[in-house]
Amino acid sequence: MSLPGKEIFRTFDDLGVVQVFDDGNKRYMAFGSNDEQSCIMNAKPELLLHEYARAMMLVLLFHKPRNVTLLGLGGGSLASCILHHYPSITLNIVELRQIVVDTAYRYFQLPREDRVSVSVMDAGKFLRKAKPGKSDLIFCDLYGPEGLDYQQLDPAFIERCYNHLSDDGWLVLNCWQNHRNEAEGLRSIADWFPEMRVCSVPGGNWTIIAGKQESDLSQKMLEEKAKDVSAKLGFSFTSLFKRMENYGF
Repeated sequence: MSLPGKEIFRTFDDLGVVQVFDDGNKRYMAFGSNDEQSCIMNAKPELLLHEYARAMMLVLLFHKPRNVTLLGLGGGSLASCILHHYPSITLNIVELRQIVVDTAYRYFQLPREDRVSVSVMDAGKFLRKAKPGKSDLIFCDLYGPEGLDYQQLDPAFIERCYNHLSDDGWLVLNCWQNHRNEAEGLRSIADWFPEMRVCSVPGGNWTIIAGKQESDLSQKMLEEKAKDVSAKLGFSFTSLFKRMENYGF
């Protein structure tokens, strides 16, 4: 099924096409006409529209980060949300494709701010060179024209994420339901991170939220924090919060 709206922009690099569609209300990024990578509301680009992106923000119930690393940019909806609602956060964006960065700035209202740095490079290469303990929170959303970048669940990649995080840091990965069977990668996350929760999202996404320290928050405390974060971000966490569960082998 093709994306709604009219194609307003198209560009290419060695990895393929990047397209932009607009229906007057929303704008979409695609790596092919049938492949929706990002979506924003033109009048309110900081509002997260995709359920999987909202599920990734569940990590804010457990931690208040100061420095955030975003591996994989897309249209930048997650970045725009963070920058809009958390003015004290410093954001480090790592994106493989320069044309994706350029398109996010030109067509998806990605903010240009001094507290944002952008590295155009492979996420795995970035982590190999990254300073240990630098980031409080890593959002990992590595997708390309062929789907998930499988290094995202590679044990060496998980270890490098762990090393780049601060002592009480958290890692969030956007995966698919079928990755429940990726035993080696999931075991690696569980080995490195004592706190591991997951959330299934309608549409097939599966969010993994992992902390370097176990959370001491009760269910009641988490429910109260969910209400506060929902009010701040402008959407309800209720259904996502109910789907979130502890993960264990």
